[in-house]
Amino acid sequence: MLFEFRFESKAVAIKVIQPNRTSDVCLEHKEEFQREVTLLSRVQHENIVKFIGASVEPSMVIITELMRGGTLQKHLLSIRPNALDLKLSLSFALDISQAMEYLHANSIIHRDLKPSNLLLTGDKRRIKLADFGLAREEISGEMTTEAGTYRWMAPELFSLDPLPNGAKKHYDHKVDVYSFSIVLWELLTNNTPFKGRNNLMVAFATAKNERPSIQDLPKDLVPFLESCWAEDPKCRPEFMEITGFLHNFCSVLTKPPKVFEIEDPMSTKTASTGHSMNKYEDKGRKRKGWSPRLLSCFVGCVPE
Repeated sequence: MLFEFRFESKAVAIKVIQPNRTSDVCLEHKEEFQREVTLLSRVQHENIVKFIGASVEPSMVIITELMRGGTLQKHLLSIRPNALDLKLSLSFALDISQAMEYLHANSIIHRDLKPSNLLLTGDKRRIKLADFGLAREEISGEMTTEAGTYRWMAPELFSLDPLPNGAKKHYDHKVDVYSFSIVLWELLTNNTPFKGRNNLMVAFATAKNERPSIQDLPKDLVPFLESCWAEDPKCRPEFMEITGFLHNFCSVLTKPPKVFEIEDPMSTKTASTGHSMNKYEDKGRKRKGWSPRLLSCFVGCVPE
């Protein structure tokens, strides 16, 4: 549970581990609490909520900066059926990618990237990553425990065939890239992924390589998005590449279109007078230039 509280004369957010009394909290939740506090105390990035402190008695609580804009999930619900402006949605995606790039560079997997764990500033123009309850350090060959929320979980975490008794699925940090792709799809469409399906149906669809519809997405973003939710984790880009792509794409969006002067083939001049003989006058003499595509590095992993 989250509460607003004042700490040293400033408002902060308080996350209380349930049940309220520490003595009643199960061992598993105590271990998650300890891991979350340890990881939050290590990370420091402008797109990750700032850790302030923690306490274990009489209740287990985590204190962080207060994000007055609420969760991305609530914000998207509040503006439906409208969608976010494209520039703002990609700016949010860039904030998320930068936070994830930082975590992966420090060998941390979030494992629960979704709109309810993304918090907005008061002006609703910036995003910060929160809730490290399922996050952990990546240890090669040891990532086996399933974690996350079904609609945002990567296909390698599911299995169409029953696993042998005691066996678990192996995965790596690329599960976060898949989760990011679903969040990006939500930012672009403001729809619920796999809407109307229960967890079992979502898991089955994801394992069968079914993805949300790309029909109404900007065509220049489709190859990039498809590379992020590729079935093979090795085909998904690293967050360093995702950050670079989004930064370049946002730069193109914010640049004013170039205007080129082109010679009108219908215009001729007489040698004696130099007067224009163009019956169209100056119409059509200026055309907008087109920006180059930025997607060539992602096309190789996108199924045809």
